Amino acid sequence: MLYIYFGSDREKVRLEVGEALMRYAKTDVVRITDVHALGDVQSVCGGSNLFGDARTVVLDGLFSNIESWGVVERALPYMQKAQDTFFIVEEKLNAATLRTLKEHAKDVVRFDVKKEERGGEIFALANTLKRKDKKMLWIEYQKALARGEAPEAIHGVLFWGAKDMVLRARDVQGTSRAQSLIIKLTELPHEARRKGVELEYALEQFLLSGV
Repeated sequence: MLYIYFGSDREKVRLEVGEALMRYAKTDVVRITDVHALGDVQSVCGGSNLFGDARTVVLDGLFSNIESWGVVERALPYMQKAQDTFFIVEEKLNAATLRTLKEHAKDVVRFDVKKEERGGEIFALANTLKRKDKKMLWIEYQKALARGEAPEAIHGVLFWGAKDMVLRARDVQGTSRAQSLIIKLTELPHEARRKGVELEYALEQFLLSGV
């Protein structure tokens, strides 16, 4: 099955995807982004699953990469009928691409920010991560949990923040830190599942590690 989540309201998109992923908590979640190698994209889109278990695959922000998106488009018929569950998550999609996706997706969900709206509270987490403020990062994380934000949504926002850091990095040190965070956040859900740890507590350890 294939689901599309997109729109300029990045907070709402991430929250909705996080809630959707909670419904597939018993399956292995694989997140592929525009920083992954082309071979990684081809692997998850080609139906190669060594153990045959159903997976949940999140293809996050690949539309900006011509080669990776080409792989995704060619794999749409497979995603539509696959045992695996696919999520395509984007901020912007052109009209032609959206028409193609609608032909193959079970559902297309769009959230756009109105001009008068500003960024939501949950994105304070991403901004604090960028500032490397360990104390405030912990406080914002606790606030997010108190508001009832799903750990999957919080993870998605932190991941988005790390990706944004790569784009805005001004030196090699900044780029290196951002790429390291992306790698850690990509591996975090898999490590948590292997160790039998709830994602909420895995995120706590990540935030306390001095990110």
